[in-house]
Amino acid sequence: MDERVKNYDRIIMGIDPGTNIMGYAILGVRGKTPEMVVCGVIKLSKFESHYKRLYRIFERVSQLVDQYLPDELAIEAPFFGKNVQSMLKLGRAQGVAMAAVLCRDIPITEYAPLVIKQSVTGTGAASKEQVARMLKHILRMSDSDMPDFLDATDALAAALTHYYESGKPKLEKGASSWAAFLARNPDRIAPRRNKTPEKE
Repeated sequence: MDERVKNYDRIIMGIDPGTNIMGYAILGVRGKTPEMVVCGVIKLSKFESHYKRLYRIFERVSQLVDQYLPDELAIEAPFFGKNVQSMLKLGRAQGVAMAAVLCRDIPITEYAPLVIKQSVTGTGAASKEQVARMLKHILRMSDSDMPDFLDATDALAAALTHYYESGKPKLEKGASSWAAFLARNPDRIAPRRNKTPEKE
């Protein structure tokens, strides 16, 4: 186990799937403060065989899990493009990474790229560079902390998105909106206070 994760209350792992480069990140949470522990990439282009790349993903993700002992995984869902073969390979890469984590009984949450961008920058139209700059600001990362590959910051963004999303209030099962939730739980509605005191 990496000594850096000992003092955190919660460890979130982020993954940005890829068949040439796969980004990964470890986000540590102490109290209500998230911090970047490490982020980097798994380079796969040196393997000519797609199957060897899949094996390398499984092997490396397993090593990262054993090293940092994450409590949860946040993974970016594949973006559906026009190239079917590329999508198939990307889906396999994501599945293998997920399998490596599931072998350790770690819960997984998928986030669409649009959701991640919106969560980190406030707009779903943000570029990868804008996401990286916002992460640097939010997590107070130095220039030396910033990785060379945007795949790594994309993985970190997935982890931070999960931190934000998991902190939001959850609706009860079967409640499709806050209105439905409040209708089923009237005791949770605070009584209104009069703005002006009543006249005697």
